[in-house]
Amino acid sequence: MIKRALPALAALALAAAATAPALAAYPDKPITIVVPFAAGGPTDKVARDFAEAMRKPLGGATLVIENVGGAGGTLGAGKVAKAAPDGYTLMLFHIGMATTPTMYRKLNYNGLEDFEYLGLINDVPMTLLGRKNLPAKTFPELMKWINDNKGKINLANAGQGSASHLCGLMFQNAIKVDMTTVPYKGTAPAMNDLLGGQVDILCDQTTNTTGQIAAGSVNAYAVTTTKRVNTPVLAKLPTLDEAGLKGFSVSIWHGLYAPKGTPKAVLDRLNAALKDALKDPDFIKRQADLGAVVVTDGRVNMADHKAFVASEAKKWGDVIKAAAQYAD
Repeated sequence: MIKRALPALAALALAAAATAPALAAYPDKPITIVVPFAAGGPTDKVARDFAEAMRKPLGGATLVIENVGGAGGTLGAGKVAKAAPDGYTLMLFHIGMATTPTMYRKLNYNGLEDFEYLGLINDVPMTLLGRKNLPAKTFPELMKWINDNKGKINLANAGQGSASHLCGLMFQNAIKVDMTTVPYKGTAPAMNDLLGGQVDILCDQTTNTTGQIAAGSVNAYAVTTTKRVNTPVLAKLPTLDEAGLKGFSVSIWHGLYAPKGTPKAVLDRLNAALKDALKDPDFIKRQADLGAVVVTDGRVNMADHKAFVASEAKKWGDVIKAAAQYAD
């Protein structure tokens, strides 16, 4: 019996020996982090700062950001789902990981089944903005302007299923006013048209709006969290809850993902690097300056990250269905 087992054990040992050097050397070439949105947007900004923080714990590895925008992040996600599961193609995605299954009738991937969950990165509030030349300068004035201009208001977003789209749906549902939504291929072009006065309103992440608010390039009305955001630029803004939309709360999170089937040793290495990156003082400060909070709870663990996204998918599925009348 022992003699018969020896060849099998020897084969396993040889396979392990052949695999060990490859895993020990990881990463030995550049890692691509796919951002499923246009360059210059809030998720892109988070990804670039995070990639810089990840370099050191990955032994100085080169991390390349690849922007694959379109369809609310689903084009980029579909590309990563089909990528080689070798640890050299990752994805940084926001709350869309949980909302797109409800927003889109057909996806060419399954968010919970086709990815390895590496850990959450941050939580980001959103801000409700208006073009600079909009007459309304406060939230009560905005509500009066909206009621006086029903049927004439353009609400920009970064594409169906995006964070700005979700926030816009909830805002319309909360005030019971239908607006003309104008989708873009990413938040950056949506912000450009808001700055140019081509659209009236945009709900966007603080990581993308803080600079514009500080510069006075837009009218800022409120933040979407239930507590005020304690930064020099944003602290003056009321929450939508205290402004009268009781219970209104939208917070955007970002997580890191790999294709399903990525070797466990590689996943463990990436998860450890993620945890180290989230302790980087420069990364923490950059996020705090933009109103974002770096995750420090159990959601930095792979299993907890996946369980959290599953719970978010269920929660937001109900919200999106309730607001579906404002989807067009």
